[in-house]
Amino acid sequence: MSVNVKLSERLETIASLVTAGARVADIGSDHALLPVYLVSTGKCPSAIAGELNLGPFEAASKQVREAKLAQLINVRRGNGMAVLTPGEADTVTIAGMGGQLIATILEEGRVQGNLEGVKELVLQPNVGEDTVRYWLSEHHWLLVEERILEEDGKIYEILRAVRADGTRAAEQLAQIYNPALLPLAIGADEAVGLLYRFGPWLIQQPSDVLVCKWESEWRKLERICVQMEQSGNADAVAKAVEFRNDMKRMEEVLACLRKDKR
Repeated sequence: MSVNVKLSERLETIASLVTAGARVADIGSDHALLPVYLVSTGKCPSAIAGELNLGPFEAASKQVREAKLAQLINVRRGNGMAVLTPGEADTVTIAGMGGQLIATILEEGRVQGNLEGVKELVLQPNVGEDTVRYWLSEHHWLLVEERILEEDGKIYEILRAVRADGTRAAEQLAQIYNPALLPLAIGADEAVGLLYRFGPWLIQQPSDVLVCKWESEWRKLERICVQMEQSGNADAVAKAVEFRNDMKRMEEVLACLRKDKR
């Protein structure tokens, strides 16, 4: 089957993390580009493309029709994982949303039972990656792979998770979020919090993009602190002190990343 679908580097990376042979459900499918690519290349036997709003739903339907894949890709309109029934998909992908929204979609899917039978999650939050990591851990999903890339001036993190072994979930999570991964003179709880924030796999393979992201975050906080400190407002000045402490911790992590990257 040969369909010429050109993916962005972001979507290509997401596609590369999907397990071959998986039935995939792409929630918030953005023209169904990812499902069309996965099915047309033979990586996935079938797919579901879910869209909430009419315009994107119609665009996804059109893309699937033009690719002549309507027999293999089912485009559905609905809210989040409500487009799925239990056991229909092996892999769920959610990309291009805030981390809080992704966590909410996953939680609603879990409560409604729509995550039943799903073995793998490939997630790309635009912001709030730590929120997604916390949700995964709380519900016994193991973060097993992370990627970071820059495209068109934006930096994206992509997370791949699989279900934990119920009897060994705590042990497995402790291995992933091991405070020893951050050799800083801080308590274990604080180190674990930083791993959720920076990404436990990303810090083990430091890249220029990862360093660039956090240097940018530091500069953003610096600008905010200067404004707060100049405001003369007591609450703002107190908040700036909190931010300064946070920036100090970021500097320490960045020093580790730069050293490990050499």
